[in-house]
Amino acid sequence: MRFPALLSSLAIGLTVGACGDGETSDPVIRPVRFEQVFAQGGDRVRTFSGAAQAAVESPLSFRVGGTVRSLSVAVGQEVAEGQLIASLDAQDFRLRVQQADATLRQAQAQATNASANYSRVRLLYESNNASLSELDAARSMSESADAAVEAAENMLDLRRLELGYTSLRAPFSGSISSVYVEEGQNVGSGQQIVTETSAGRLEVLVSVPEVLIGQVEAGQTVTVTFDAVAGQALGGRVSEVGVAPAGLGTTFPVTVRLDETTADVRAGMAAEVAFTFEATDERERFFVPSFAVGEDREGRFVFVIEPGEPGLGVVLRRPVEVGELTAEGLEIL
Repeated sequence: MRFPALLSSLAIGLTVGACGDGETSDPVIRPVRFEQVFAQGGDRVRTFSGAAQAAVESPLSFRVGGTVRSLSVAVGQEVAEGQLIASLDAQDFRLRVQQADATLRQAQAQATNASANYSRVRLLYESNNASLSELDAARSMSESADAAVEAAENMLDLRRLELGYTSLRAPFSGSISSVYVEEGQNVGSGQQIVTETSAGRLEVLVSVPEVLIGQVEAGQTVTVTFDAVAGQALGGRVSEVGVAPAGLGTTFPVTVRLDETTADVRAGMAAEVAFTFEATDERERFFVPSFAVGEDREGRFVFVIEPGEPGLGVVLRRPVEVGELTAEGLEIL
């Protein structure tokens, strides 16, 4: 449906003059500036700003503390899964492994001796040459020695794991986005060493107002544009919809997974995400410049032009009901 041309100036109209002798003169033709608007369906497109981020971003750290002996990566470097990123001075950890190994051998020797002693006492008990209390004591010593062997084995496994923790390796293929330490620096357990981002598709995180978050669903298709990549629009789908407001505001976080990426798009770039929302009713809508809507004691109104002869028209006032003020203009319901 085509809407009549809309006046963008409220003070312009057509006037009719009268001559002093009672004769009617020709109408005065006044030029006006107008804009054509067209009826739109119930769907509305709303755009929200956000930023691109890697689908997987992992801060990497050592599980033990120590001195950084080597740092094998730099910012922007691509790494493969399992590639060495950094290592700690492992001398102390090797000594702990040796100590735990010696403790295990000692416990095994004591267990062997206790087991042999228990076997002798049991034979003596069977021949009535040892008391029941002596048998119980020998059995208890043997079981205690076996438990000590098991504890020593566990300690040796733990020390070997700690020795392995002195090497930090990439958990997946990606690239290094940040490096926080240098060689020779003392670091603690859990202290962030580098940040690795995945080499897969990117995501865009946007904030959607509470009045619209109910219309956003996982799997919904959107269009994403980047200021740094002019003239190129990428498709995407909503992967996550927040259930709680972000911070103290009234907006909810929404994550959009891009269907495809290009080499020009990188994590951290500003993005615009366009959502299409369906209206709750079937009324036709127009979007007009906000200054084209006037208001007086009778309510809000616009001026429209009814076409007449070629290049001419008649200006009429029409009452209107307005909706939201959007980037496209003021919504006329």
